[in-house]
Formats: sequence, structure tokens, C-alpha cells
Amino acid sequence: MSDLFEALAAPARRAILDELTEKNGQTLFEICSRLAMKHGLGLSRQAISQHLEVLASAGLVTFERQGRYKYHFLNPEPLKEVVKRWLKEEQEGSDS
Repeated sequence: MSDLFEALAAPARRAILDELTEKNGQTLFEICSRLAMKHGLGLSRQAISQHLEVLASAGLVTFERQGRYKYHFLNPEPLKEVVKRWLKEEQEGSDS
């Protein structure tokens, strides 16, 4: 779980997740363009690629290769697991 929170710590990674939420299945080029235009992030393709690797290591991003293109997809399951864990504990605490 610490990987998840580490992945969410960087504003650039949260912006990437926002973009994948808005339009899932983007190439690196698309993500770079959207981050520059909508968020004013002037990061290099290499930097964004490294951020995507951190997100993938935490299970938040998956990818699929189609020919020479690599499409990135949001995987919200790790976030759902964290929320379920805390909501479950909250509900159990309010039952007593």
C-alpha cells in the first residue's frame, strides 16, 4: 500500500490519473500533449514515462501494446481497495 501512496504523492502523477480518467487508453504522446495544454506541465516525454512506470508499479496504470503504440489505462482497483478498507472500519465503528 505504501507504493500506492508514494505514487499519488506527486502532483504530475495525479494529473496523469486525471487525464486517464477523462480519456482512458492514451499513448505517451497524447498524455504529454494533454498535460502540457491543460495542466501547464512542461515535463519531458522521458519524465512522464517515468511517472507512468511508478503508477504502473503501484497498479494504478496498465498498458497494452498495439503495433508500435503503447496505450495506457487507468486501473482504479487499488484505490477501491483502500477506500473499502477504511469505509468498512468506519461502518463497523459506527455500529457499536
